[in-house]
Amino acid sequence: MRPIGLEDILGRERYGQARDGIRRRLIDHKRGRRVAVGDRLTLVFEDRATVWYQTQEMLWVEQITDLDAIREELDVYNALMPSDAELSATLLVEISEQARIREELLGLLGIDRHVGLDVGGRRIAAEFEGGRQTDDQISAVQYVRFPVDATSREALRSGAEANVVVDHARYAARTPLVGLQRDSIVGELLDPALADAALRRVRDGE
Repeated sequence: MRPIGLEDILGRERYGQARDGIRRRLIDHKRGRRVAVGDRLTLVFEDRATVWYQTQEMLWVEQITDLDAIREELDVYNALMPSDAELSATLLVEISEQARIREELLGLLGIDRHVGLDVGGRRIAAEFEGGRQTDDQISAVQYVRFPVDATSREALRSGAEANVVVDHARYAARTPLVGLQRDSIVGELLDPALADAALRRVRDGE
């Protein structure tokens, strides 16, 4: 999947004028990219539209207009982008009871060894970004990648089932990718041109 370039970025004035509409379109787009796995874990699968929006919002909020500073932000956010042979996602641990956050997070220690994508019964283990958990603490935000090899991509192209699976001792859940989620997440994996079209829809309303 192509990274976001300077040519994709809207100037501050144009973005400000279109910001409300862009946000509405981004929310619609993320409905097909957000996957709840059980009642506490959510994965937001990143693509060109989601990464572009995060970059634009940072430029807007921080009032960044210098080209070198914009390039630095692009480098930061493009690190979230999947390659053509993988899926990438931001994994969120969502706990509503503030008093239980630490206890719940501690209960999920080791989760980095227990998240996968099942494609036609074949497990693809998630690869977690390092430095976001230790032996006694874990961040509520994790970044994960699923390397999807040619065999699994061909299985998906042929209609194989795809499920996001968590099999941690303290938390087990499975969510199939179907309907809008499959069309968006699997569709862009198999045809990266769809990610370009999604960015145009979010950015330009096309």
